[in-house]
Amino acid sequence: MGTAEDLRTAFLGESQANRMYIAFARAAEQDGLPQIARLFRAAAEAETVHALAHFRAMEAIGATEENVRTSVIAEGYENKEMYPTFVAQAEREKNKAAALSFRYAQYVEGVHHDLFSKALKAVMNGKDLPARPIFVCNVCGNTVRDAVPDRCPNCGAAKKAFAEVE
Repeated sequence: MGTAEDLRTAFLGESQANRMYIAFARAAEQDGLPQIARLFRAAAEAETVHALAHFRAMEAIGATEENVRTSVIAEGYENKEMYPTFVAQAEREKNKAAALSFRYAQYVEGVHHDLFSKALKAVMNGKDLPARPIFVCNVCGNTVRDAVPDRCPNCGAAKKAFAEVE
């Protein structure tokens, strides 16, 4: 393995560790252990620092137009190719939790594809997106602009499950 592959492996590992520690922090909070939760959040933040440093060293960050174009492609792949395959496999194995998780993600990747497609049009015209609020469902990740629906159209969660992204 060369340095380029080492950077990619390190980036993926640090990124996964970040998300794992966030999940562990939430579990520690639910268990009434706020200081252990804080430790997990601190470790997660450190893993983010590492992941971003590796990503920069990979020279994987381009101009915004290139970054948005990459995101359109990635979200389209996840929505149209990756998750349908994963859902089908989980259903064959009768793994309902995995199938539901994959379905939720597939729906949201389609939403992201549409949002990034609009962003790409804007940046190609030398513009930013209009300033509008954006919200994420904390149950399924659904991403909506402007106003929160009474119920998430993806998972059915109540309006209160949405959090505004700054």
